Amino acid sequence: MSELVTPWRSVAAAFALNGILLGCWASRVPSVIAKFGLSEASFGLLLLLMGVGALVSFPFAGRLADRLGAVRVTRWLAALYLLTLVLVGLAPSVTALGVALFIFGMSHGAMDVTMNSWATEVEAHKGRSVMASFHAMWSLGAGLGAASGFVATSLAVPTGLHFAVLALLATLLFGPFLNTTWQSRVRATQTGDPAFVLPRGPLFLVGFMALGAGLGEGSVTDWSAVYLVDTVGTGESVATLGYAAFSVTMVIMRLCVDSLITRLGPVTVARASGLLAATGCLLTVGIPLLPVALAGFVLMGVGYAAIVPLAFSRAANDPEVPAGQGIASVATLGYGAMLLGPPAIGFVAEATSLRTSFLLVGCLALMIAMLAPVLSRPARVTARA
Repeated sequence: MSELVTPWRSVAAAFALNGILLGCWASRVPSVIAKFGLSEASFGLLLLLMGVGALVSFPFAGRLADRLGAVRVTRWLAALYLLTLVLVGLAPSVTALGVALFIFGMSHGAMDVTMNSWATEVEAHKGRSVMASFHAMWSLGAGLGAASGFVATSLAVPTGLHFAVLALLATLLFGPFLNTTWQSRVRATQTGDPAFVLPRGPLFLVGFMALGAGLGEGSVTDWSAVYLVDTVGTGESVATLGYAAFSVTMVIMRLCVDSLITRLGPVTVARASGLLAATGCLLTVGIPLLPVALAGFVLMGVGYAAIVPLAFSRAANDPEVPAGQGIASVATLGYGAMLLGPPAIGFVAEATSLRTSFLLVGCLALMIAMLAPVLSRPARVTARA
């Protein structure tokens, strides 16, 4: 087995594991709502708890990754993440479910930061762009987790048993790959070091690019089906094609985009990505016909696929901020937008229209293209410890 454990496969396993567990949870949301008889408002509060858990974990995860090594902290968090999935499935009350989801969100978000920090180390070791391929493994993992929910629901498997079995299988499948000999770089904590460093200067603009991409991804995830039903006039089953087209495109592009970054450079790729995402938004809102709208979502998937991997790579190599803290600060803006953006889209849609909301998303995609040059800032020299 040891000959199969390469640096790339170890990090890819961490990303796939993180995605599988979140996809597994998402696939059983209707079952959880039915089990506890939750209203939309009460379930929304539970989701907010999960999101807040992720957000508050980012700075602490970045600090631990810098101090103890990203690979070590990622393994600890993976174990906690697996355990909390089981606790979510076995929660006996709404209160217990809320606590479990808060910790589930914390472990998910913290692992997201540390595994991205680890990924930048492997990327530096290989000497070429590979970050997007790791994010593709996350997307594949999320799809597999969702597929497990389809199977479990079809077989009438209780949520608790489903989550426990999947956690066991994931441990057996991915555990050996996380047991790697890779040694992460560490940085001694200095007296007076802040727990969280807000992105500043060029890194703030990098974070703003991640914010634009996070808002775009979140808007398609939560609002594409609603847009196709209410604006385009499709049926509910057909409306699922919007997110399906977007997510499949994201996976395919993330498997291809590393070679584009190597050949063309991050600035060119980011500029083209922003323009393609903006074009997709304009197509979707400009011509409310199903084929055109689907083509728009495909272009949005092409456009957004590279932005978050590029932003994390740039944050990890910032010459002024340690890698873990840099990734944590950018993640706060990017994932914060993914969490808080969809409700904001809803408020704008209520005041105007959903087409106007997607038009604003397109404007932020243009902002990504305009900010692309910040990715060319000088990088810190990195090496494997």
